[in-house]
Amino acid sequence: MESHGEHRTGLLFGFAAYGMWGLLPLYWHVLEPAGALEVLAHRMAWSLPTALVILVLLRRWSWVGPLLREPRRLALVVLAATLISVNWGLFIWAVTVDKVLEASLGYFINPLISIAFGVLLLRERLRPAQWGAVGIGVAAVAVMAFAYGRVPWVSLTLAVSFALYGLLKKRIGLDGVAGFGAETAVQFLPAVGVLVFLGARGEATFAAEGPGHTLLLSFAGLATALPLIFFGAAAVRLPLSTIGLLQYLAPVSMFLLGLLAFDEAMPPERWAGFVLVWAALCLLTWDALHTARRSRVRLRAAAAAAAATPSVPAATAGKQPGPASARPDGTAGELTRKA
Repeated sequence: MESHGEHRTGLLFGFAAYGMWGLLPLYWHVLEPAGALEVLAHRMAWSLPTALVILVLLRRWSWVGPLLREPRRLALVVLAATLISVNWGLFIWAVTVDKVLEASLGYFINPLISIAFGVLLLRERLRPAQWGAVGIGVAAVAVMAFAYGRVPWVSLTLAVSFALYGLLKKRIGLDGVAGFGAETAVQFLPAVGVLVFLGARGEATFAAEGPGHTLLLSFAGLATALPLIFFGAAAVRLPLSTIGLLQYLAPVSMFLLGLLAFDEAMPPERWAGFVLVWAALCLLTWDALHTARRSRVRLRAAAAAAAATPSVPAATAGKQPGPASARPDGTAGELTRKA
């Protein structure tokens, strides 16, 4: 009963996380007349105090010292912060220039880009269904290039930057909250510099559009942190396969917002491109679920076989002393069992 309750709680956190990520275009839209650069700078600047509050409440500081003593990891954090800043900035810009549909495509194809990086950078071997999904994804990008009359660079840049960011996060080895704190610490000073620059040029809207606008810009850090916290709570309660399915909620929400709320054009050839992407994702999801199910069956069979194997009686073992008994640390015994 407790396990079922944990699963249900995890689903609620998962829906909250991906739902908030999917609705972010609405939030960036209401921040007008602030430009994309100002919104990005406020998001970066206000994320650090938000992260500090979270870290204080959770008493999570043990990662700081080891990170500062490892220049290589620190350099990876700087690179990760740069990539996610590019991702944030491009997404905010896409919302301000009515390219939400193109941005949503980027997050739809992100899993396919991640798989491609796994092959190219990590020398991973793909299953046939994964190769098929990647092939369909490439065809979808070609169709979208024809539909737009150009390469869908917004989609590709969002997908590539986020996939590289995920790859770096694995190398850095910090959890969500610690990683958020480290990255926002890197982002803070450049963000403040941008805000000072915009203020000096008279282009800042923070204090010029009323208290409501000021408050909304100040909440940019919280809007960034909350989905991350909810995702962390979901990740420890749900299997990876469920998280993999939930991740599509965000781009689906963005797609619907672009189509219905922002009334962006969607001619037939763009529909064709999106349908191809969705077909690739369906194939990818089926393959992941099928593989996970087969793995569970194999694990259960192995566990059943191990349980059915009779153990050696203690009395018999005592009558046959061998090399294992001569080593108090049990090393010889381990070698004998492995042999």
